[in-house]
Amino acid sequence: MKMFTCSSAKLLALFSTEMAHTCAFRRYVHDGRLRVSNMFQPMATRQSNVAGKGKELTCKSQRLMLQTGLIRQAHPGAYHLMGPALRAVEKLVRLVDQEMAAIGGQKVEMPTLTPGELWKATDRWDTMGTELFKLQDRHKADYCLGPTHEEAVTEIVAAQSNLSYKQLPIKLYQITRKFRDERRPRFGLLRGREFLMKDLYTFDTSEETARETYEGVSQAYSRVFNRLGLNYVRVEADPGDIGGSLSHEYHLPAEVGEDQLLVCSQCSFGANKEAIAENQTSCPSCSSPLTVTQGIEVGHTFYLGTKYSSVFNAAFLNNKGQPQLCEMGCYGLGMTRILAAAVEVLSLADQIRWPEVIAPYHVYIIPPKKGSKEEAASQLAEDLYDIIPQQLPHLRGEVLLDDRSHMTIGKRLKDANVLGYPYVVVVGKQALEADQKFEVIHQTEEQTQTHHVSREELLHLLSNCTTV
Repeated sequence: MKMFTCSSAKLLALFSTEMAHTCAFRRYVHDGRLRVSNMFQPMATRQSNVAGKGKELTCKSQRLMLQTGLIRQAHPGAYHLMGPALRAVEKLVRLVDQEMAAIGGQKVEMPTLTPGELWKATDRWDTMGTELFKLQDRHKADYCLGPTHEEAVTEIVAAQSNLSYKQLPIKLYQITRKFRDERRPRFGLLRGREFLMKDLYTFDTSEETARETYEGVSQAYSRVFNRLGLNYVRVEADPGDIGGSLSHEYHLPAEVGEDQLLVCSQCSFGANKEAIAENQTSCPSCSSPLTVTQGIEVGHTFYLGTKYSSVFNAAFLNNKGQPQLCEMGCYGLGMTRILAAAVEVLSLADQIRWPEVIAPYHVYIIPPKKGSKEEAASQLAEDLYDIIPQQLPHLRGEVLLDDRSHMTIGKRLKDANVLGYPYVVVVGKQALEADQKFEVIHQTEEQTQTHHVSREELLHLLSNCTTV
């Protein structure tokens, strides 16, 4: 057996090095601070690094999100969400969960893989065309990757043979990945083959109560977009493959939008051009002229009636003990599309702007450069990192420390501006003066404001942060 020997000096040196690494690791673990140096978010320096040879990025949100490392293409129409982008999506999910809970929605999760027999029962196995991802298992049974779940959820309710009218309305929703084999996936997260969607399905006792539910969900959708601070329009729409007799879309007006909308400036009327006569130029409600605008569809609501409940016999026992078909509605919000659409409409040409409530992080602290005259203020920056969540609990986990002290404040400030963090706090020369001040840059979609404030004033300013 070979024996390996090592001098005591070498052994001591090796042990000391290992202990130093271990202590550094333990400091990081117990420190608990979110540091930029530990984040994986590769930013591209040139557009050519993002688009690929011969490709042009014509969509602002796609270009910015790729350049800043928020997303990375996995294959055409599908993207990896990097850490900050995922944080923003998770916050959006929490916001939508809150609004769904407020109207009595119950969250469920249905399998992505849906039996083909359910889709064949409604004829959508054929009518959906090539957009439907179809496959077979080892037993040659047909399945599809669900682009939507009307069939599956209706079958669930239909299986409840003793469902009473007293248990209705039922409102079941999920937030899951959906798949559509888009012919031309484009614009990043705005039109992909795989995406995150919130889909809600409602079951009512009558057309009257179903329409009341429809209005309640519509109001919840309006609250979602209002909380995000997004300018949206609600327009009449064509039910399309989903079906039903009543349908509305929610759009964010944008040049890159693929839908043409007819909107009245005098009243609340709006319609997708596909859902109204091509030669319609005046508002059917008030006769005022209609204006044409482009929109990104971010939500859709449908009153379905008994289209699906009649196929699967989704019925309840009415107050006379007789079976009666449920009146249904379905409602969708494109979660990843809302994220990208918000970036599209709020951002500057070279700087991302977020709806503040779903910004990946709210506060971004920049300490002085190592070796500079202000280096002594580095400890103040770390102290500030600890104080903010202590004094303002709603900002726990929302503060990021840019500890890349080998870089100038200016370079780190440029990165912070590009990434669109709502509050950037620079700890520099003024922090060491008797009248201690911190520079705060507040980024919004409308303007950039710079403040020089004391610690107490900073905490007061940050207390206005809107989180979810």
